[in-house]
Amino acid sequence: MIGFLQGDVLFSDGNEIIINTRSGTGYQVYFSNVALEGSKISIYVSHIVKEGSEELYGFKSLRDKKMFELLISVKGVGPKSAFNLMAALSTTQIIDSVLNDDKKTLTKAPGVGTKAASQMILDLTKKIEKIRMYSNKTIVISEISSGEVEYEYSQPLLFEDAPSEVSAVVENDQVLRETIMACKELGFKEDKVMSLAHRIMSENNIVKAEQLVHLVLKEI
Repeated sequence: MIGFLQGDVLFSDGNEIIINTRSGTGYQVYFSNVALEGSKISIYVSHIVKEGSEELYGFKSLRDKKMFELLISVKGVGPKSAFNLMAALSTTQIIDSVLNDDKKTLTKAPGVGTKAASQMILDLTKKIEKIRMYSNKTIVISEISSGEVEYEYSQPLLFEDAPSEVSAVVENDQVLRETIMACKELGFKEDKVMSLAHRIMSENNIVKAEQLVHLVLKEI
């Protein structure tokens, strides 16, 4: 399954993007931002396999990707509806709307009606808070807005300019996943482990899952 892509932007129109990777393969991905053609880009990807077809949905951060994957777990909510919702609202807005039973905000997205919004609230109220635990770091892009190029500096934009920073984000996510899996096997709850792990990683220089597991178990 494809979970992450990096490469050159061949095409971008605010709905789809084509990324030419180093292997020479061009991936067509649903992506709700406009990227500068010819620029370097890196995005998290949710790979949806359906009967007879495959679709890729791209996101700026791991948190957004996890939000999308949680939304499509809701009965009656497909990838296109979830994609439209995330194009209309931020992940934080979606979380707050679900927790506050705010159907009006959720129905602002095309294709999301009152019934779908009610189902989201019913299915996700007890699950959605954990999305905040995932990294919201972005490693994207040169974006175009109102005819001008704007640059987002929350994280380094280009892989060729900052390969170590991009690698660090991916490695941190892997360390976190391995830690959660190890602790779950020991019988600890995922939500509690995730919360502790994120705090510990923000306070310490963690490079291996073994280090993080040790520190989590000391505090759990």
